[in-house]
Amino acid sequence: MTVTIGRRELLAALGGAAAAWPLAARAQQPDRMRRIGVHMNLAADDPEAPARIAAFAQGLADRGWSIGGNLRVDYRWGAGDAEHIRKDAAELLASTPDVILASGNPSVAAVQQTTRTVPIVFASVGDPVSSGFVESLARPGGNITGFSLFEQSFSGKWLELLKEIVPRVTRVAVLRDLRLASGSGQLGAIQSVAPSLGVEVSPISVSDATVIERALAAFARSPNSGLIFTAS
Repeated sequence: MTVTIGRRELLAALGGAAAAWPLAARAQQPDRMRRIGVHMNLAADDPEAPARIAAFAQGLADRGWSIGGNLRVDYRWGAGDAEHIRKDAAELLASTPDVILASGNPSVAAVQQTTRTVPIVFASVGDPVSSGFVESLARPGGNITGFSLFEQSFSGKWLELLKEIVPRVTRVAVLRDLRLASGSGQLGAIQSVAPSLGVEVSPISVSDATVIERALAAFARSPNSGLIFTAS
């Protein structure tokens, strides 16, 4: 089942998932070092990276896994580069991991395309169903399961909150990345509550910073405007 939890709890839970998956194999081969491939959609020097690594290592240690002892962890950092992400996903699979942890939609998509047999745990993903990662929240299916950032209908709350903060808002631009299926689902949830709030929703599809700047400058010329960012 896909659920929403905090980052530290998530990473600790992933340690449990890594421990639980290969129990049968470990019982048969107690001396073999297990391997986890980790694919992060961050740069290696991102300020958030050390905290994630530390929390993940602590979660594993709490469950009896010692990195460098009975466990090896191979990290790859996508840094938002699509070509780099695809290359790293192939490299991780070539290292024959027992399980792969993938963080962020681009990383999960690349890893899923690389293997349909190695177990995958995903994190920091928006709408795993629309993104094609799982069949449903209750029954993920296949070789993949994990944790979503939020339930899809929650996106409508963003518009409600914006209207509560600034009641005069009557026009709202919704920035979305067409490369992510989750963006469409979030937009749909926002559009579903807009009529009851008296708000006109204007989707703005973006792909780079120049497009974002130009689109927002044009939209902001009208009064009583607001802005919502979807995933990505």
